[in-house]
Amino acid sequence: MVDVFRTSVLFSRERLLLLILAMVQLTNVLDFVVMMPLGPQFMRYFSISPQAFGMMVSSYTFSAAIFGFLGAFFIDRFDRRVALLVLYAGFTLGTFCCALAPTYELLTLARSLAGAFGGIIGAVVMAIVGDAFPEARRGAATGVIMSSFSIASIAGVPFGLYLAHLLSWQAPFFMLAALSAVTWLGAFCLLPPLTRHLQCAVLASPIDEIRLVLSLPNTLRAFAFMSTLMLAGFSVIPFISPYMVGNVGLSESDLPYIYLFGGFATFFTSRYIGVLSDRYGKKLTFQVVAFCSVVPILLLTTLPRVPTFLALAVTTLFMVLISGRFVPAVALVTSSVVSRHRGSFMSLIASVQKLSSGLASFLAGLVIGKGHGQALTNYWVVGVFASLMTLLCIFLVEWIKPADAPASTDEPATPIPVTERV
Repeated sequence: MVDVFRTSVLFSRERLLLLILAMVQLTNVLDFVVMMPLGPQFMRYFSISPQAFGMMVSSYTFSAAIFGFLGAFFIDRFDRRVALLVLYAGFTLGTFCCALAPTYELLTLARSLAGAFGGIIGAVVMAIVGDAFPEARRGAATGVIMSSFSIASIAGVPFGLYLAHLLSWQAPFFMLAALSAVTWLGAFCLLPPLTRHLQCAVLASPIDEIRLVLSLPNTLRAFAFMSTLMLAGFSVIPFISPYMVGNVGLSESDLPYIYLFGGFATFFTSRYIGVLSDRYGKKLTFQVVAFCSVVPILLLTTLPRVPTFLALAVTTLFMVLISGRFVPAVALVTSSVVSRHRGSFMSLIASVQKLSSGLASFLAGLVIGKGHGQALTNYWVVGVFASLMTLLCIFLVEWIKPADAPASTDEPATPIPVTERV
């Protein structure tokens, strides 16, 4: 009876921790995805070109990549609770500065500030998931965290666009800053200290820490795997909206439905895929979902003019399988390093992801051309490239080994007790 009670309390604390982490990740994701639909307003308000808008979006990505790399030198030397609270406070400040920015240059600087903190937050969140949830439940926990993108797409983007049209482009950032501040207070009051990774001796220098992380057998394999996975996704994703309008025939007013239906579907499928990855294995689940994702990739990048409902069916299937393959992939990568080095490792992974996504968009931009009117050309070439990268990922995932199997002495198969301050 006592064991049953303790198990019930533990699961309740895990759910509370997961709720806080999901809210942190939701605001972090929403800050990034809300920028894309606001592009026309930014270009009109600041009188800037599409290239200048692209530079403003990229400022977040490159800042996140740079500071993600720098954060890897230090992140494992602090209580994960303290690290998350400090980084999230900086992210909230950066988002608030975006709302106050009066010029294009200051807004770009504010986006860089938000990216500097936001890029590391995701790594810390996943490190906490890896520390606090055992291997047997880590896939399901990762699925909940990954569903933050779905919620952002379902509610955040449409509501942000509504506020922007009703008031101004600043309104979504004021709303997001307020939501982030409330979430920060909740995290401050409810998050327990997370210091188990500090029980091991700290290395003499941050350089030694990174050198050790890079020397781990799984590190370079995980880098290659995640980099290839980002190339397979972000070569296609940035050009979906222009292709849907210029080639498929959707109107700009139809574009929010891509996020709405896709986000609604992935809200359920991401968590279900997380459960499947715990039940049948993360590698097998990833390989099946990734192989299936080749179908919507090729459909989407070759889609002719079709009725709106058919176009939305293809984009929804694309979002379900593209986001779905990330669930077992992230859970597997999180499990590939022991707790002591997980923060630094995930920060490096986040940096690799940002750089790879930027490279994917750049390479796709070199291939894609402009046809008659708003039509894009050679998008199918990008689809073939993304499909080949996906198939390569199915091969690369076999080389990633879990570091926290029950036989390991460095990472137990039981979760960290979440007992303090909860």
